Amino acid sequence: MTVETWLAFVAATAAMLVIPGPTILLVIGQSLGGGGRSALPLVAGVALGDLTAMTLSLAGLGALMAASATLFTVLKFAGAAYLVWLGIRMWRAPVADGAVAPVTARRAFRDAYVVTALNPKGIAFFVAFVPLFIDATAPFLPQAALLVATFVSLAAINAGLYALLASRLSGAVARPAVRRAFNRAGGAILAGAGLATAAIRRS
Repeated sequence: MTVETWLAFVAATAAMLVIPGPTILLVIGQSLGGGGRSALPLVAGVALGDLTAMTLSLAGLGALMAASATLFTVLKFAGAAYLVWLGIRMWRAPVADGAVAPVTARRAFRDAYVVTALNPKGIAFFVAFVPLFIDATAPFLPQAALLVATFVSLAAINAGLYALLASRLSGAVARPAVRRAFNRAGGAILAGAGLATAAIRRS
Protein backbone atom coordinates (compact mmCIF):
# COMPACT_ATOMS: atom_id res chain seq x y z
CA MET A 1 0.00 0.00 0.00
CA THR A 2 1.34 3.42 -0.92
CA VAL A 3 1.56 6.26 1.58
CA GLU A 4 -0.86 8.27 -0.55
CA THR A 5 -3.49 5.51 -0.38
CA TRP A 6 -3.08 5.20 3.40
CA LEU A 7 -3.36 8.96 3.88
CA ALA A 8 -6.51 8.98 1.76
CA PHE A 9 -7.95 6.25 4.03
CA VAL A 10 -7.01 8.27 7.13
CA ALA A 11 -8.72 11.38 5.74
CA ALA A 12 -11.88 9.51 4.74
CA THR A 13 -12.06 7.71 8.09
CA ALA A 14 -11.53 10.91 10.07
CA ALA A 15 -14.28 12.65 8.12
CA MET A 16 -16.67 9.78 8.82
CA LEU A 17 -15.83 9.50 12.52
CA VAL A 18 -16.32 13.21 13.24
CA ILE A 19 -20.05 12.86 12.57
CA PRO A 20 -21.62 11.60 15.85
CA GLY A 21 -23.57 8.36 15.61
CA PRO A 22 -25.21 6.13 18.25
CA THR A 23 -21.83 5.07 19.64
CA ILE A 24 -20.65 8.65 20.21
CA LEU A 25 -24.02 9.65 21.68
CA LEU A 26 -23.63 6.80 24.15
CA VAL A 27 -20.06 7.86 24.94
CA ILE A 28 -21.16 11.44 25.61
CA GLY A 29 -24.11 10.39 27.76
CA GLN A 30 -22.14 7.99 29.93
CA SER A 31 -19.18 10.36 30.23
CA LEU A 32 -21.50 13.07 31.50
CA GLY A 33 -22.96 10.60 33.96
CA GLY A 34 -19.76 8.92 35.05
CA GLY A 35 -17.18 11.67 34.64
CA GLY A 36 -13.60 11.06 33.59
CA ARG A 37 -13.40 7.62 35.24
CA SER A 38 -15.72 6.14 32.60
CA ALA A 39 -13.71 7.46 29.63
CA LEU A 40 -11.15 4.65 29.44
CA PRO A 41 -13.60 1.69 29.50
CA LEU A 42 -15.83 3.50 27.00
CA VAL A 43 -12.92 4.04 24.62
CA ALA A 44 -11.81 0.43 25.07
CA GLY A 45 -15.34 -0.78 24.32
CA VAL A 46 -15.54 1.33 21.16
CA ALA A 47 -12.11 0.16 19.98
CA LEU A 48 -12.87 -3.52 20.57
CA GLY A 49 -16.31 -3.15 18.99
CA ASP A 50 -14.85 -1.58 15.86
CA LEU A 51 -12.10 -4.20 15.78
CA THR A 52 -14.71 -6.95 15.97
CA ALA A 53 -17.01 -5.46 13.34
CA MET A 54 -14.22 -4.57 10.91
CA THR A 55 -12.42 -7.90 11.27
CA LEU A 56 -15.62 -9.88 10.76
CA SER A 57 -16.49 -7.69 7.78
CA LEU A 58 -13.17 -8.38 6.10
CA ALA A 59 -13.47 -12.06 7.01
CA GLY A 60 -16.67 -12.33 5.02
CA LEU A 61 -19.52 -11.64 7.45
CA GLY A 62 -20.60 -8.63 5.43
CA ALA A 63 -20.90 -10.69 2.27
CA LEU A 64 -22.76 -13.38 4.22
CA MET A 65 -25.15 -10.74 5.59
CA ALA A 66 -25.75 -9.45 2.09
CA ALA A 67 -26.63 -12.97 0.95
CA SER A 68 -28.67 -13.99 4.03
CA ALA A 69 -31.78 -11.99 4.83
CA THR A 70 -32.23 -13.93 8.07
CA LEU A 71 -28.74 -13.17 9.42
CA PHE A 72 -29.04 -9.51 8.48
CA THR A 73 -32.44 -9.24 10.18
CA VAL A 74 -31.30 -10.98 13.37
CA LEU A 75 -28.23 -8.77 13.72
CA LYS A 76 -30.21 -5.66 12.83
CA PHE A 77 -32.93 -6.21 15.42
CA ALA A 78 -30.43 -7.26 18.11
CA GLY A 79 -28.57 -3.97 17.70
CA ALA A 80 -31.80 -1.96 17.44
CA ALA A 81 -33.27 -3.54 20.58
CA TYR A 82 -30.11 -2.82 22.56
CA LEU A 83 -30.11 0.83 21.48
CA VAL A 84 -33.78 1.23 22.43
CA TRP A 85 -33.13 -0.42 25.80
CA LEU A 86 -30.20 1.93 26.45
CA GLY A 87 -32.36 4.89 25.48
CA ILE A 88 -35.13 3.87 27.88
CA ARG A 89 -32.62 3.29 30.66
CA MET A 90 -31.03 6.70 30.08
CA TRP A 91 -34.47 8.39 30.00
CA ARG A 92 -35.40 6.79 33.33
CA ALA A 93 -32.00 7.22 35.01
CA PRO A 94 -32.31 8.59 38.57
CA VAL A 95 -31.12 12.14 39.13
CA ALA A 96 -29.64 13.11 42.51
CA ASP A 97 -29.28 16.68 43.72
CA GLY A 98 -25.70 17.81 43.15
CA ALA A 99 -24.55 14.39 41.94
CA VAL A 100 -24.77 12.17 38.91
CA ALA A 101 -25.60 8.50 38.67
CA PRO A 102 -22.37 6.47 38.66
CA VAL A 103 -21.44 4.37 35.66
CA THR A 104 -19.40 1.28 36.42
CA ALA A 105 -16.40 0.54 34.23
CA ARG A 106 -17.80 -2.87 33.29
CA ARG A 107 -21.16 -1.43 32.20
CA ALA A 108 -19.53 1.41 30.27
CA PHE A 109 -17.27 -1.05 28.42
CA ARG A 110 -20.11 -3.49 27.72
CA ASP A 111 -22.51 -0.87 26.39
CA ALA A 112 -19.90 0.76 24.14
CA TYR A 113 -18.77 -2.62 22.79
CA VAL A 114 -22.24 -3.96 22.04
CA VAL A 115 -23.52 -0.77 20.40
CA THR A 116 -20.40 -0.54 18.23
CA ALA A 117 -20.12 -4.22 17.29
CA LEU A 118 -23.84 -4.92 16.72
CA ASN A 119 -24.23 -2.37 13.99
CA PRO A 120 -25.18 -4.00 10.68
CA LYS A 121 -24.88 -0.68 8.89
CA GLY A 122 -21.30 -0.38 10.13
CA ILE A 123 -20.43 -3.88 8.97
CA ALA A 124 -21.95 -3.22 5.57
CA PHE A 125 -20.04 0.07 5.40
CA PHE A 126 -16.73 -1.65 6.13
CA VAL A 127 -17.41 -4.18 3.37
CA ALA A 128 -18.09 -1.41 0.84
CA PHE A 129 -15.52 1.12 2.09
CA VAL A 130 -12.33 -0.72 3.00
CA PRO A 131 -11.83 -2.62 -0.30
CA LEU A 132 -11.56 0.72 -2.11
CA PHE A 133 -8.14 1.14 -0.49
CA ILE A 134 -6.89 -2.41 -1.05
CA ASP A 135 -4.36 -3.00 -3.82
CA ALA A 136 -5.43 -6.24 -5.51
CA THR A 137 -1.90 -6.81 -6.81
CA ALA A 138 -0.36 -6.81 -3.31
CA PRO A 139 -0.80 -9.28 -0.39
CA PHE A 140 -4.21 -8.82 1.26
CA LEU A 141 -3.50 -9.54 4.95
CA PRO A 142 -0.81 -6.88 5.56
CA GLN A 143 -2.99 -4.23 3.93
CA ALA A 144 -6.08 -5.34 5.84
CA ALA A 145 -4.17 -5.36 9.13
CA LEU A 146 -2.89 -1.83 8.51
CA LEU A 147 -6.34 -0.50 7.63
CA VAL A 148 -7.97 -2.20 10.63
CA ALA A 149 -5.30 -0.86 13.00
CA THR A 150 -5.65 2.62 11.52
CA PHE A 151 -9.44 2.70 11.74
CA VAL A 152 -9.56 1.30 15.28
CA SER A 153 -6.90 3.76 16.47
CA LEU A 154 -8.71 6.75 14.96
CA ALA A 155 -12.06 5.54 16.34
CA ALA A 156 -10.55 5.20 19.81
CA ILE A 157 -9.01 8.68 19.64
CA ASN A 158 -12.31 10.14 18.44
CA ALA A 159 -14.28 8.44 21.23
CA GLY A 160 -11.68 9.52 23.77
CA LEU A 161 -11.90 13.17 22.75
CA TYR A 162 -15.70 13.13 22.98
CA ALA A 163 -15.54 11.34 26.35
CA LEU A 164 -13.03 13.81 27.81
CA LEU A 165 -15.00 16.80 26.55
CA ALA A 166 -18.22 15.42 28.02
CA SER A 167 -16.55 14.62 31.35
CA ARG A 168 -15.27 18.21 31.54
CA LEU A 169 -18.83 19.43 31.05
CA SER A 170 -20.32 17.05 33.63
CA GLY A 171 -20.09 19.65 36.39
CA ALA A 172 -22.07 22.16 34.34
CA VAL A 173 -25.01 19.79 33.99
CA ALA A 174 -25.03 18.47 37.56
CA ARG A 175 -28.22 20.32 38.51
CA PRO A 176 -31.14 17.86 38.65
CA ALA A 177 -33.32 19.77 36.16
CA VAL A 178 -30.50 20.04 33.60
CA ARG A 179 -29.45 16.42 34.15
CA ARG A 180 -33.02 15.19 33.76
CA ALA A 181 -33.47 17.17 30.53
CA PHE A 182 -30.21 15.82 29.13
CA ASN A 183 -31.05 12.24 30.11
CA ARG A 184 -34.42 12.46 28.38
CA ALA A 185 -33.00 14.09 25.26
CA GLY A 186 -30.14 11.59 25.06
CA GLY A 187 -32.46 8.69 25.79
CA ALA A 188 -34.84 9.78 23.06
CA ILE A 189 -31.96 10.08 20.57
CA LEU A 190 -30.61 6.62 21.41
CA ALA A 191 -34.08 5.06 21.19
CA GLY A 192 -34.63 6.88 17.89
CA ALA A 193 -31.31 5.52 16.61
CA GLY A 194 -32.52 2.05 17.55
CA LEU A 195 -35.75 2.50 15.63
CA ALA A 196 -33.79 3.85 12.66
CA THR A 197 -31.52 0.79 12.81
CA ALA A 198 -34.58 -1.46 12.81
CA ALA A 199 -35.81 0.28 9.66
CA ILE A 200 -32.58 -0.37 7.73
CA ARG A 201 -33.14 -2.51 4.65
CA ARG A 202 -30.63 -4.64 2.81
CA SER A 203 -29.32 -3.05 -0.35
